Amino acid sequence: MNKETTAAASPLFDLNGKPSLGQAFPLALQHVVAMIVGCVTPAIIVAGVGGLSDSDSVILIQAALVLSALTTLVQLYPFQKGGIRIGSGLPVIMGISFAYVPTMQAIAGDFGVGTILGAQIVGGAVAVLVGIFIRQIRRFFPPLITGTVVFAIGLSLYPTAINYMAGGVGKPAYGSWQNWTVAIITLIIVTALNHYGKGIWKLSSILIGIIAGYLVALAFGLVDFGAVAGASFFQLPRPLHFGVIFEPSSCIAIGILFAINSIQAIGDFTATTTGGMDRMPTDEELNGGIVAYGCCNIFSALFGGLPTATFSQNVGIVASTKVVAKKVFGLAAAILLVAGLIPKFSSVLLTIPNCVLGGATVSVFASIAMTGVKLITAAPMDYRNTTIVGLSIALGMGITQANAALASFPAWVTTIFGKSPVVLATITAIVLNLVLPKAQPANGK
Repeated sequence: MNKETTAAASPLFDLNGKPSLGQAFPLALQHVVAMIVGCVTPAIIVAGVGGLSDSDSVILIQAALVLSALTTLVQLYPFQKGGIRIGSGLPVIMGISFAYVPTMQAIAGDFGVGTILGAQIVGGAVAVLVGIFIRQIRRFFPPLITGTVVFAIGLSLYPTAINYMAGGVGKPAYGSWQNWTVAIITLIIVTALNHYGKGIWKLSSILIGIIAGYLVALAFGLVDFGAVAGASFFQLPRPLHFGVIFEPSSCIAIGILFAINSIQAIGDFTATTTGGMDRMPTDEELNGGIVAYGCCNIFSALFGGLPTATFSQNVGIVASTKVVAKKVFGLAAAILLVAGLIPKFSSVLLTIPNCVLGGATVSVFASIAMTGVKLITAAPMDYRNTTIVGLSIALGMGITQANAALASFPAWVTTIFGKSPVVLATITAIVLNLVLPKAQPANGK
């Protein structure tokens, strides 16, 4: 990148920079395209399990987009009064999280969507408490531990990318040569632009790859416009449409997941600041970010929005492009908001085939994992530290990939420890860091 290009693009790399709309919009759209399918899919799954009508399913899906947009804006532009801060002020994208899907499926099948939303309010309160005491908790998360968490996040996303490249699990053409051809072409374009592109071509590599992959997919007949024809033009979220029900076991299950995901958010916030700004997040940013995570989920539950979290794929885009200007992320939130209020618009984005998204995002997930590796290697790789990282990743990835490993345990054990490798890897890393003896100086006795 020459000096002239760098100077022109410099506002993009400043948190409070003011890039032009022409610079910011394609990068904002890139963030939206990378996360929109992942954002609405949990709502689609829950609607199916809960037996919702078509009209109620649309309400749940649109609420996912609108409330993800509002939550993102709260994170970008914190509310602060006195000693209270709500929002991290960091360039992150919030969306409906897959981490809660297994538990939400069980609750929706047994009790209904209203019970999920009641449990979400309890979970949000738990997250607020974690955020308030984050200064005391943070000492348990030195770079070695946060690096292990970020590394686990990256590794856990690889199967998602590969399944997307193959066309999406459960789809009739899953694994077909057409899907793989489109995915590989998309990946080649993204990789080539990342390494050989200049200026906006490099910064928008993922978006350009998706557009190119989309055109190839269109030629192969892989694009379905049926959803566009059936979508309406305008719709607002409806408060308390599904009701709010507090059922004790559901509240406990969701509350535990909120506590764990609040801690996991430290990894995403850390990956954002280290990958995009070459620094660790401050206690104030972590406190405000996690408190906002809890408060926004309480508010979202009242409008039918399912649990949100930071989206790791967007963290990966930050690490890849180094673009951190809030204006870019504010525009991304605005696009999400429009998509939520105008279903016709969102339905066009949803026509992007899974194979295109997989080919574009696999490199993003790789960036997340490598950000974790950088954090890990900031500490000396002695026997103690390699044991912490190695065992944590081995147990986290191993148990979640061995589907029947926890079959004889109660279902709640499988839900908490057997669904996400990040949870078990995080807990293992923290415990090992506390109990394993630290290396003694060479002249120590």
